[in-house]
Amino acid sequence: MDKFQAFMIHNDEQGFRSGVETVALNQLPEGDVTVQVEYSGVNYKDGLANSANGRIVSTYPFIPGIDLAGTVVESSNPKFMVGDSVLCTGYGLGVSHYGGYSGYARLNSEWLVALPEGLTSREVMSIGTAGFTAALSVDQLLHNGLKVEQGPVLVTGATGGVGSIAVSILARLGFEVVASTGKADQYTDFLKQLGATAVVTRGDIEAPVKGVLAKERWAGVIDPVGGAQLTGILKSLQYGGSVALSGLTGGASFDHTVYPFILRGIQLLGIDSVNCPMDRRQAIWNKLATDWKPVTALQQGITEVPLEGLSSVLETILQGGAVGRTLITLNR
Repeated sequence: MDKFQAFMIHNDEQGFRSGVETVALNQLPEGDVTVQVEYSGVNYKDGLANSANGRIVSTYPFIPGIDLAGTVVESSNPKFMVGDSVLCTGYGLGVSHYGGYSGYARLNSEWLVALPEGLTSREVMSIGTAGFTAALSVDQLLHNGLKVEQGPVLVTGATGGVGSIAVSILARLGFEVVASTGKADQYTDFLKQLGATAVVTRGDIEAPVKGVLAKERWAGVIDPVGGAQLTGILKSLQYGGSVALSGLTGGASFDHTVYPFILRGIQLLGIDSVNCPMDRRQAIWNKLATDWKPVTALQQGITEVPLEGLSSVLETILQGGAVGRTLITLNR
């Protein structure tokens, strides 16, 4: 336990570099719970953290990894006992506080969620930050009145972590799911196995729409992509429809007018998984362990990679090549 392996990023007079190193327990930051990490997921933000221009990490050296699951080995908080299985997503993990790509993590107990009954450590990280974000998006659309009988729900970036789990959850809840991807020629069968009713290309969504409104198509949209395609999506929402927006892999800006908002009463919903209040966080994980468990996504599209293979996985996710969820295995 005193020495273990971790993926460390440096940015100093020798330049930007990263790789697996041996780390001592006393190098970990302060916290009242120490966790032996079993799994950590790979997310787009992790790829940015491993980029010199990613603007995610501000202090170095640093261990990235914005989510983890494992077992408590030390605790000064009676809420968590040695041997407890826990998970952590969001807050400062992997951004301002050493993250999950490490044999051990010392954490603030206020960030931890007890592993919900019905999910293993592997399953909970197969869902991970991406799946938690997908579930938050579904939850917000339902809160805003989305119903099965209203018609198709669009999921953009559907082969990615957020998108693939969103497809699986929505299909389980009985929705007609249209999956959008730039890889339709390769992954149509995969997306239909997850539960998509139809698969459309990114070009279908990004096609320019003349005028301030387009034909009403979508009862709701889960969009972890953002960027230019959001303009056409908003024009194509049904009256009273909503877009749950959680990402920017397609860009941080888009061009739009107020017309769809005031003529069709649509809503653009921001989804934040980082600072989500703990009561809602626990409620969402409980749903993911029961009625919303993304069974189809957990049965396929999950890849396990050892810590030594992390560098290439982070490069792939930044290049848009990720499909499903990738797990980094530690202490297994």
